[in-house]
Formats: sequence, C-alpha cells, structure tokens
Amino acid sequence: MHKKALIISYYWPPAGGPGVQRWLKFVKYLRDFEVEPIVYVPENPNYPLNDFSLENEIPEGITILKQAIREPYKLASLFSKKKSITISKGIIPKKQQQTLIDKVLLYIRGNFFIPDARISWVKPSVSFLSKYIIENSINIIITTGPPHSMHLIGLKLKQELGVKWLADFRDPWTTIGYHKQLKLSKTSQEKHKKLESQVLKSADNIIVTSFKTKEEFEAITQQPITVITNGYDVEKVDSITMDSKFTLSHIGSLLSERNPKVLWKVLQDLIKENETFKADFMLVLVGAVSDTVINSITDYNLFNYTQLVSYVKHNEAIKKQHETQVLLLIEIDSEATKCIIPGKLFEYMVSHRPIIAIGPEGSDVSRIISSTNTGRYFNYSDYNTLKLTILEYYKAFKSTNLQTYPIGLEQYSRKALTQSLSKLILD
Repeated sequence: MHKKALIISYYWPPAGGPGVQRWLKFVKYLRDFEVEPIVYVPENPNYPLNDFSLENEIPEGITILKQAIREPYKLASLFSKKKSITISKGIIPKKQQQTLIDKVLLYIRGNFFIPDARISWVKPSVSFLSKYIIENSINIIITTGPPHSMHLIGLKLKQELGVKWLADFRDPWTTIGYHKQLKLSKTSQEKHKKLESQVLKSADNIIVTSFKTKEEFEAITQQPITVITNGYDVEKVDSITMDSKFTLSHIGSLLSERNPKVLWKVLQDLIKENETFKADFMLVLVGAVSDTVINSITDYNLFNYTQLVSYVKHNEAIKKQHETQVLLLIEIDSEATKCIIPGKLFEYMVSHRPIIAIGPEGSDVSRIISSTNTGRYFNYSDYNTLKLTILEYYKAFKSTNLQTYPIGLEQYSRKALTQSLSKLILD
C-alpha cells in the first residue's frame, strides 16, 4: 500500500516558469516509489506566467485539493498593472531607476506582507488541511517555497497535529538576492529571520537544492538537511534543426543584476576584430529581460546582433536549448547567489550544447558544470579566458564539431532524484 504524502505548493500547472517544475516532476514519479502524492494548491492564483502544456504532465488520478487565495498583486495592478507583474516575476529595477510607484510597491511588499504576498492564505489553509489530514489519515506533509508562506502552513500543522513535516527550499529565505531590495525595516528584517529560524528548527527534515544553502542552514538548525538538486526529465524533442548562426542563447529571465558586462565587452570586441565572427554571431535572449540588461546590450553596440524572444512554453524552451550553438547561464555576481543552481542548468546539460556560465566565484554551478564536463564557468572579471573560450567554440562551430561529452548525468534525472525524496518520505 502506498504511503500518502500531502504536498503544499503555490506553483502548479498552469503556472509557467521554473517554480512549478520541481514538484510537478516529483509528483510525476512518486507513485513508482510507493508514495501516493496529494497536492494542495490555490484555486485562483495570480501567476506571472502560464504554460498550459504542463497540465499534460500531471499524472492521471492524482488528488488535487484547491482553496481560494486573496492575491494582493491583483490589488497592486490597480496602481500599475505592468509594474505589479514585473515585481511578481522578481524583476526589480535598480535603485536609481525606481519610480515613486516602484518604491511604494516594494515597501508595501516587503513590510506589509511577511514573509511574502501569500501570507493571507496561511490561516484558511491550516483550517482546511487540519480537518483533511485527520479525516484521511495522512501522517506526512511537504511544503515547498518560495513563497515561504507555504512553510508557515507546515509550521502551524506541525504544531497543531504533530504530523511529520518536510520543508523544501527551492531558494534560500533571508539571503535570497532580491531580499535586500524590498526596503525592509529593521523590524521586518527581524521578523523574517525569526520565522525562518522557527521553520528550520521545527521541520523534521529540510530539503535544499544546493550545497551552499545546506551550509547556510546548518548554522541555524541542527535538524537534518538533505540536498536534492533540481534535475532533468527525459524530453522527446522532434525535428531539431541547428541554428545556422553562431548563436549564444539564454533561456529564462534576465533580472537587472544578471547583467554580465564582461560578456557584452567580449562580444563587442570579437565583432570589431573578426569580420567572419561578426557575420555569423547572434545573441538570443528567451524570456523576460529587464530594461537594465537591454540598455547594457545597447551600450555595447550589440542590440542589432540580439534576438529578443518573449516567454515560451516549456517544450518550446527545451527545443530551443537543443537548437542553439552555445547556451548561456547568467547569475548575479554576489555572495548570496553562490547557492543558486537554476533548474534549467540540468536541462542545459542534457541538450549536449556547451554551456558558458557566468557568476560569482565558488558557486555550486561551477562545481556541477566541471564535474559533468558540460561547459565552462567564468567569474565577472574573466575577460581573457572568456574571450578565448568563445573563440574556441566558434572555431568548433565553423568546423561543424561543436558538442559536449557529458559524464555522470544520470544522478540528476528527475526519476533518480524522486527516489531520493521517497526515502525521506518513507523513513
């Protein structure tokens, strides 16, 4: 008989973007490991992105519980629909570029909604789920955040029912990159830290997606912490036609601080110095791109060599990953982002396209790319080595020999990762 596990999440199809992928895939495979997932999600969420194709991956017969949620971003859109959507995606303008409306929305978001804008869903969810858990003999719950309000639902249920609780952190809490941009008062900062500590000390097991986050949380709690990274699924991709241009493609959002000027400078210089490269090169950015990044690209005279593609469905994103010549992975250059391992990294790795990743020194991404032989990792100051690598890849492209030879990817398959999760559930 399968063990029932209640999964509490904000993101679920038709939500698009990376937040939905992790638990959609876990749910897809949990039955293979004697776990019956029951999913609890909002009935009327305000997702910044939608991808209805992901609904096809929900296993048949899965119990999905839904409760209404009050969404403050809908109220914020009365002031500025565009700005409320942008902030909900995590794209925050630089301080010097923020309008009065930006500042007001950020202040309200940071200080009136702690830990996040879904806090009002906690109380009704606890009331509904307490009854459901008792009536259906469920003895394990899993919360996944952000939004970290989901963990407060778990905390309350743990306190009231004593149910076993796994808290899954797809990203850190108080050290996440955008946290400092929310104009938090000292009182709000202290409240975040207090709630984070309560969650980390109360959950029976904490799950994190990176080794750096595990190190960070070990300084706060003595509860067991398990690293289960994101991963890749076996995706059927039809009719691949490689780009005829020497394309460098970034798939996903480019926030204001994900702005690698060292890359823009390298590309500008290669275009100036090499007429053949100039004729062949194309920068492709798929997804939301902040005005700050677009302005930088323009400043380096790259706009005419840039193709901007709005958000695409997940299956189309996978196709583009296979068709490009080189994949770009860009992270913010800060201490706080060393622990961030984007979910798309694992999809990148199985596309057999070389990865150029740029981020802070000592990142977990660097460790994974190196160990799997799937590309090269650079810091924001690595002009010379970055330029040499792009030239090396370009020469391989011209000789139709640009590819990768990955090793050890099996450990990152979604099914293998689900097996690791199932052991925590069944323990």
